[in-house]
Order: sequence, then structure tokens, then C-alpha cells
Amino acid sequence: MSLEWKIHHPDRMVEAVAEGPVGLQDIERYLDDVMVSEALPYRKLFDTSQAQSALSDGDMMMLGARMSAYTGLGPIGPLAIVAPATALRQQARLFAALAPVDRPLKIFKTAKAARKWLEAQPSGATSA
Repeated sequence: MSLEWKIHHPDRMVEAVAEGPVGLQDIERYLDDVMVSEALPYRKLFDTSQAQSALSDGDMMMLGARMSAYTGLGPIGPLAIVAPATALRQQARLFAALAPVDRPLKIFKTAKAARKWLEAQPSGATSA
């Protein structure tokens, strides 16, 4: 699998690591699990250090629309994207622009810097 993640409920944190080609279906499975696990308000680390994007512009538009639809479901937690490669940073910026979600989002070159920033962010509201 090119995208693996863990949801840490006690820490209210989601950590995803992408390796090799990552396509729309990979990201949709990740988003589905985050939704079903009620982890949308959690802090999220999305590490693309070892990834190659297989997302088209159309795929990016679909992800942006999906994230926009999530805004009506409640708070969405902060997102730190690790993207050391220029192409992946550009795609992360495109995602941020296409998914106008009211939450902190920052792009980093290293996982260490991303974790430091993410640890300083609120972990999201608790479920009722």
C-alpha cells in the first residue's frame, strides 16, 4: 500500500505516511477512515517524504471539493504536510488553495519541523 496511517485517539492525532505512487483512491480511503473514526477534528501529519504523486489536476479538484463538503460537519483539525520535493510542495499548495477549510495548514520540508509545529496546535474539540 502506498499510503498508511494511524489514528491515535488518546492523543487526538492522525499520522499518514505515503510511499511510492499515491493516487486519488489511496487518499479517499484515508479520508473515509478519518471520517468513520470521527478523527476530523484531530491534528494530522501527512508525510510525503517518500512519495510520488499520481494525482491529476482533476483529482486535486475532487479532493478540494470533498474537503469543502467537510466544513459543514464540524471542526477540522490542523494539518501539517511534509513535502521536501518541489513538485510535492507545489501540489500541497494547490491542495491548500482548492480546499478552503478554516483550519491551520502548513507545509514543511522535514517531519521534525512539522511535528514541532503540530504539537503546538490545539488537538480539536472533543466529540459529544
